[in-house]
Amino acid sequence: MDIDIIEEDENPMLHRTDVRFQITHEDATPSRLSVRDSLAAKLNKDSAEVVVHKLDTKFGMRKTIGYAKVYQSPDHARDVEQDHMLDRNKISPDGEDAEDADAEAEEA
Repeated sequence: MDIDIIEEDENPMLHRTDVRFQITHEDATPSRLSVRDSLAAKLNKDSAEVVVHKLDTKFGMRKTIGYAKVYQSPDHARDVEQDHMLDRNKISPDGEDAEDADAEAEEA
């Protein structure tokens, strides 16, 4: 999976950068979480600061256009984003990473 940044727009009022990107992939459309992790690595950010909003793949194509919001901190993301978007991106609203919470629930 190869990610190319198409456009970045600063939004200082909400402490974020709006990012449009293109993914070139070999197989099926990559999952939201794998895109979030790859985009965070490319932008040198923590994955909890990246919220992927949209992934659009045309039928039969190996390219996906996406839209994400990259926040300055995970707290800013939790303050601004709606709960369903935080759930889709596995960011818990209470400040604990949702993946860690799932692992703790399985241990109990």
